[in-house]
Amino acid sequence: MSANLKTEILSLNELRSLETAFEYLKSGELVAIPTETVYGLAADASQPDAVSKIFAAKGRPADHPLIVHIDGVDKLSKWAAAIPKCVEALAGAFWPGPLTLILPKAEHVSPIVTGGQNTVGLRVPNQADVLALLARLDTGLAAPSANPYKRISPTTAEQVMFGLNNKIAAILDGGPCEVGLESTIVDVTGQTPTILRAGPITKSQIEAVLGYPIHMPQTHNMAVPGNVKAHYQPSKPVKLMQSKHLFEQLTAHSTLYQSDIAVLYYSDFLTNELDNTSAMQMKLSSDKARYAQNLYYALHQLDGAEIKHIWIELPPFDEQWQDVHDRLSRSAAS
Repeated sequence: MSANLKTEILSLNELRSLETAFEYLKSGELVAIPTETVYGLAADASQPDAVSKIFAAKGRPADHPLIVHIDGVDKLSKWAAAIPKCVEALAGAFWPGPLTLILPKAEHVSPIVTGGQNTVGLRVPNQADVLALLARLDTGLAAPSANPYKRISPTTAEQVMFGLNNKIAAILDGGPCEVGLESTIVDVTGQTPTILRAGPITKSQIEAVLGYPIHMPQTHNMAVPGNVKAHYQPSKPVKLMQSKHLFEQLTAHSTLYQSDIAVLYYSDFLTNELDNTSAMQMKLSSDKARYAQNLYYALHQLDGAEIKHIWIELPPFDEQWQDVHDRLSRSAAS
């Protein structure tokens, strides 16, 4: 295909669309695919030239590793040189689902996929049609989030189109993503499994399956998807505030100034205060799963509005919200 592509929208529930996506991927083109977490920008992981197109389309540095999506545990040995004992328990409990495992890479896996690392990230997505597509392709799909590098991850086909139109061959439209945040990444290459990116599956859930403690460093320098300081960012600056501080800021600033602000919040008590301001507002659920599902959608909506700043109320600080805090802190980083 030419360098100036015309991106095609394909409906996931149409057999003809799946056939078109299959042909694009087999021929080395890029197709955005829905998963339960976010939309991924997929290329056949066994075709280095195809995978290189991911980095070009996203503007992503070549030393950032990609996650390879497979359709079942039986495909692990095609991509991993060794499979630690804990993998059987983790895969049995959480696959298909939002868990990525870092394993020693098989010799044939291209360094373009792994960012030059000797390891590879593998995941089985919880999306039936995508799993069927993977099974038919009989390969793995390298698929980071389908958005320009460092921007907000997409959870709808429309958001993919906004960021990557005319840069990729097609988008498989499967509707809004169910989970809405990227997978938990766990390195199982050492003596003790280590969480390298917070995600929907928590440390406590993993420990309950394994029956022993695992590591989760607050910060690390391991090269994994989503580990750069500034990431998941709108084009407008983001400011994170505790509930009380946000309330004080809203009451302190003039109506004129507030007209430049969009507020993303969840606390009911802030509703009345926001009703008395000219600030644009979006309310998310206090239920963590629903909050996470809609976070990126809300950020996309606010980023497209005629405002200059986005203020976000910080959610609760407990374990189940760790992935939300991780994404919010990176969205506000400079």
